[in-house]
Amino acid sequence: MIRGRRPAPAGAGSAGQFWTGLRGWALAGVAGLAALAVLHAWQPSADPRLALCLLRRFAGLPCPGCGLTRACAHLAKGEWSAALRDHPLAPLLAAEAALAWAAWGGAAAGLLRLPRLSRPELAAIGHVALLVAVWLGRVATGTLPW
Repeated sequence: MIRGRRPAPAGAGSAGQFWTGLRGWALAGVAGLAALAVLHAWQPSADPRLALCLLRRFAGLPCPGCGLTRACAHLAKGEWSAALRDHPLAPLLAAEAALAWAAWGGAAAGLLRLPRLSRPELAAIGHVALLVAVWLGRVATGTLPW
């Protein structure tokens, strides 16, 4: 025990943690809505020299996420077929992000108890593997958006 400080009573701080969790969740929601508004207003260029991807712009090489930003812009406009054409994983990743945000909100409000991932790096590796597999398939079939 630190001198001059008494231990906090049991349950103290839970209200602060509750509001901190909801504040982060709400800020993430506002950021997501802002990104959605920007993507809805943005008109992607067909010129590869104006690509947002630095690998594509400077090296001329498509990356595994090639077309993902443009696909998200199409999703924000409700253009599903164009989104699938630019990147077939865009609807899946957008749905996953929305579900993760909703689960985070449910957990922050105490309505949902999320399981602890013992190895979150496996989920990340799985996402990267899927992204690379789709990219290799698109390279092999010539269906990259540029």
